[in-house]
Amino acid sequence: MLYILVLHLVMVLLVYKILFQDKVLFIASEIFLLFSVALSIKIYQDFMQPNEFVRSGIEAIKDKDFTIKFVPTGKGEVDTLIEVYNLMIDQLREERTKLNEQHFFLEKLIAASPISIIIFDFDEKIETLNAKAIEQFGKGLTGKKLQETGVPLLMDLTLLADGEARIRKADGIETFKVQRSHFMDQGFKRSFLLIEELTAEMHDSEKKAYGKVIRMMAHEVNNTLGATDSILQTTRNYLHAEEFSEVSDALRIASERNMRLTRFMRNFADVVRLPSPALETVDLSGLVRDVCIFMQPLATEMGVKFVLHVTENVARQADSGQMEQVLVNVIKNAVQACEHGNEVYVLLSQKELAILNNGKPISAEESGQLFNPFYSSKPDGQGIGLTLSREILVNHNLHFSLKSNEQGWTEFRIII
Repeated sequence: MLYILVLHLVMVLLVYKILFQDKVLFIASEIFLLFSVALSIKIYQDFMQPNEFVRSGIEAIKDKDFTIKFVPTGKGEVDTLIEVYNLMIDQLREERTKLNEQHFFLEKLIAASPISIIIFDFDEKIETLNAKAIEQFGKGLTGKKLQETGVPLLMDLTLLADGEARIRKADGIETFKVQRSHFMDQGFKRSFLLIEELTAEMHDSEKKAYGKVIRMMAHEVNNTLGATDSILQTTRNYLHAEEFSEVSDALRIASERNMRLTRFMRNFADVVRLPSPALETVDLSGLVRDVCIFMQPLATEMGVKFVLHVTENVARQADSGQMEQVLVNVIKNAVQACEHGNEVYVLLSQKELAILNNGKPISAEESGQLFNPFYSSKPDGQGIGLTLSREILVNHNLHFSLKSNEQGWTEFRIII
């Protein structure tokens, strides 16, 4: 516009200098210059019109409004630009819609996933947890690194490498498959964790495996012991003379050993043949108190302080016989883990039953083996007590945990 203005001013001066004497030509030239100015302005407006379209399109894209489209003007160059813009807007809108649909589907998939999903930000701090992760690990973890969460399972995964998968046990009971991976966000890597609980699957698989072994062992051993003991008893009946007294005693000892081995195999078979609980309303307060009275002599004999704190009127649907077996097993383990002067606490409230002791803590190696059949940390243990207790508690749909805390106390907690 400045160029047009200067050009026409120069032309006006020239016309004035050259044609001032010829009035007709001077007026005609001035009229021509006026038309030239008007035409120049029109050409400028036509020239700027595509820029206006571009500017309007840029503003619409900045505002993420992909619904604005331009109508053709009938001018070839402008219409070509409008056609290109409208095509681009259609593609952007289609891609945006597809992206939003995929994002919405992914959010719903993550939220509804039965696997816990934890997504980190660029600083390896927790940014997002799906519903399963919140249910499993609780709220308030957002913005924290794994080592700051206070959740033992998550803290144990701090050094898990990208692409690595592990099997982890929490509280010696729950089994998890954990995998760490990443995705790209704005050109940078962001990590996430997939935590799948395998407790039920592992438990069923283990039960089938050891159940088959126990049934086979029990069948073979009981058949052999029954026939052997019958022969031993028959032989003893013929050995009444004094010179056979030593042989008779040896046969008696062998027969008693057969009986102990029979009881040993029966204990294993009880785990496989455990019946479904016969549910009835059980007074847990009275049941816990009776079991503690029964176990008090063992604690006194070992010099272990035995403390009972029971809230009255705690009742639940349960099989009293099976729950009594659990309490006997757990309290016996707690007492036997102690030395002279240690303490065992049995605490019952409306929310949970806790058996605590400050004896020998559970080691990291033992923690992963606690409820495995045939495993025992005791020299004369059979590895049946905790396995049977787990079966009973699982059949009662009771959540429980067994671990040693940082203060050295071993806690068996049953949520009631």
